[in-house]
Amino acid sequence: STYSIAFTPDGKKIYAANCNNNTIYVIDAATNKVTANISVGDSPYELVVTPDGKKVYIPNYGSNTVSVIDTATDNVIATVPVGNSPNLVAATSDGNKVYVANNNTVSVIDTATNNVIATIPVGTSSRKIVINPNGNRVYVVNFDSNSVSVIDTATDNVIANVPVGEQPMGIAVTPDGKKVYVTNSRSSNVSVIDTATDTVAATVNAGILPTGVVIVPLTYSDMTAKSTGTTSNATENSEIEKTNLSSSEKNAVELNNSNNNNSESNNGNSSNENESNKNNSTPGFGLLGSLPCLYGGWKFKKK
Repeated sequence: STYSIAFTPDGKKIYAANCNNNTIYVIDAATNKVTANISVGDSPYELVVTPDGKKVYIPNYGSNTVSVIDTATDNVIATVPVGNSPNLVAATSDGNKVYVANNNTVSVIDTATNNVIATIPVGTSSRKIVINPNGNRVYVVNFDSNSVSVIDTATDNVIANVPVGEQPMGIAVTPDGKKVYVTNSRSSNVSVIDTATDTVAATVNAGILPTGVVIVPLTYSDMTAKSTGTTSNATENSEIEKTNLSSSEKNAVELNNSNNNNSESNNGNSSNENESNKNNSTPGFGLLGSLPCLYGGWKFKKK
């Protein structure tokens, strides 16, 4: 099954990781046709395209490696040994480094040489890794440690371990880099981290089993996703409102379900009839509140 996708910066190509057959599909975005099948390591999961669009990095969970693809030729040009069970990856904004989350370490790859230049101990069972907009901090969600590790990209050392809720899974950084939102699946809440102090500034309730979070600029935007659960919305003052999906026109993010009069089956498609109303409120974020939304196949559609 396809686990994750990534676009090249020019929007011309899509790379999709299929973790069942150890293949990366290359899709022409103009024609929606597969143009190449690239064999990689065992169980590729997330992938990232470098900001210059020249390379794709794919962690192979089952083979403890990262495959590197040259987007000009769509060939694997390097296979990089990393830590145990690599599954998540992020690139710095300048494209010089790629950070790979393993089971309890982070491998730092120099994109110029495709060599590991640092191995950083973090918490147990990393579930997500993000880099802030200016590229000086990496945030790693540690599922079994109930914490977020903060890495300084200048030294590649952990400068803070922030305790959060139980079994954290999702994470997102605000565009200004001042706050980090972490969804805690078992405790059903969200930890709001102040990045100036690397401490939790607020803990707010969310729906049952929040697994993902996305920051949504709400100026004349519209996004929809397929789910069978609920969604929660918050503004920058960290107030969260849990909303029934059948009456969610005012939401920052609407996740349609079968209770909606105009809803479709949960097949990852969306239609104009299902789109939420345009919203001209302040920036906020939406919480993806159920496992089917994370793993069941869905897409965002933005006007």
